[in-house]
Amino acid sequence: MKDKVRWGIAGTGVIANSFASDIQFTGNAVLAAVYSRSQEKADAFAERFGGITPHSSIDAFAADPEIDAVYVASPNAVHLEHAIVFLSADKAVLVEKPLTTSFDDARSLSALAAAKSLFAMEGLWTCFLPAITKARALLDGEALGRIRHVTAELAYEKPFDPTDRFFDARLGGGSLLDLGIYPLSLCLNLFGRPHTIDGRWLSAPTGVDLSAEMRLAYTGFNAHLSCGFDRDGDNRFVIDGDRGTLVIDAPFLKASRLFLASNGLVRKAIAPRGRGLWAKTLTRVARRVSLPGLQRFDLPFPGNGLQFEIEAASAAILEGWHEHILMPTSRSVQAIEIIETIRALPPS
Repeated sequence: MKDKVRWGIAGTGVIANSFASDIQFTGNAVLAAVYSRSQEKADAFAERFGGITPHSSIDAFAADPEIDAVYVASPNAVHLEHAIVFLSADKAVLVEKPLTTSFDDARSLSALAAAKSLFAMEGLWTCFLPAITKARALLDGEALGRIRHVTAELAYEKPFDPTDRFFDARLGGGSLLDLGIYPLSLCLNLFGRPHTIDGRWLSAPTGVDLSAEMRLAYTGFNAHLSCGFDRDGDNRFVIDGDRGTLVIDAPFLKASRLFLASNGLVRKAIAPRGRGLWAKTLTRVARRVSLPGLQRFDLPFPGNGLQFEIEAASAAILEGWHEHILMPTSRSVQAIEIIETIRALPPS
């Protein structure tokens, strides 16, 4: 039985480089090959990371017997197309978020993987970080008591450019698919499917969502999630309970620090509404020293943080699983369905 999964990477962009860099921090995965439409880019990538085979033919890459699984790091708009090629060649796939750009495509990808009994997972690396594992343990241990409210924001200001992938619908653009998928997927990961969904979105000149809000109703609490290219947000994920408040510190998508507040005044200060000077000062101080009623959990990691999802996916593949319990394709399909539900509303 193999003890390491041999990975190929489809794509040579920023996230592909992060994956290739972080695989060194795993114990059950190695890099075997790379694919790019440009042989020059494939050669340069292979030289940068050493000892891997460069391909400029997607069919040759998919047929490479030295590859067990493929990380699909190509542009959003071709995730389904590329995943179909690799699944059809009997390769497991880890598809960079979003799984696809539409609900129908997401269902198709999930169904194909199931029909072929092959592993498939969305690369939502945030859900596998040590800080999120700790947050999950605190929730399971009822450290917060009964959940009362969840608030999360992920927003980074980007200058409008109609040709940029962020604003081009043909390339899978829009803030929901690029940023909103993070708080939404983490919310689904921690709390499951909501009972009802509502929200609103603001259109960019190209018709994609410049910013958006999602309101998810659960039993006993609501989650208010927001994203956008129109501002720089506070980029925290806050879970408020009747006994404590948990803050996944900014930027939560690559979380390495948690705060657990039990003191009333401290809880009020670090809550989403506590954005005044005192709240900002307290948060800065809390990042350096311990404060009464406020626990800090520092969970740093080397590299970019993709090693945890690589290791989790590799372990699942080695065990013969078709999905990972923390990121089943059904949940990824749900996320795209929610995004499409919000996008179907008239823009604000």
